[in-house]
Amino acid sequence: MSKKKEKRFRILGKVLFVFYIIFLIYFLCFSEWYGRVGTTTEYRYNLELFKEIKRFVAYREELGIFAVYTNLLGNILIFVPYGFLVAMASRYRGFWKTFVYSFGLSLGVEVFQLVTRVGSFDVDDILLNTLGGVLGYLIFLAFRRHSVKRHSRGVNRK
Repeated sequence: MSKKKEKRFRILGKVLFVFYIIFLIYFLCFSEWYGRVGTTTEYRYNLELFKEIKRFVAYREELGIFAVYTNLLGNILIFVPYGFLVAMASRYRGFWKTFVYSFGLSLGVEVFQLVTRVGSFDVDDILLNTLGGVLGYLIFLAFRRHSVKRHSRGVNRK
């Protein structure tokens, strides 16, 4: 990819990243659909890794499959665009950087939810969000690899 196309690609990544962050803030902090209708008077938190994941799996019949998928897969899927867009927008990308950035943003979201009492602080959410960010980065790598192969095949035919 030429430097000019690479620069346009990163600019597009930055614009999409800004829209994604706005969506993420709304969805995780203010969305009525996600149960963000107000604050509670007490702090809610889970500091035991896998506790909520196990609970959702164990009580899947009572909670309903939608609630289980929303909590487990939703926490992964909501951060997939983050991992993809961080890699797309950055000149300096890598697995560990994406891992740390995904972990940091997820931790920030969870602390914000704890302090404002909108939602709860949950270490399982941090794990699932970080996994989603890393998955997004891996999807970005596959996308780039595919586009580079496609571009090089087109160049070789000329």
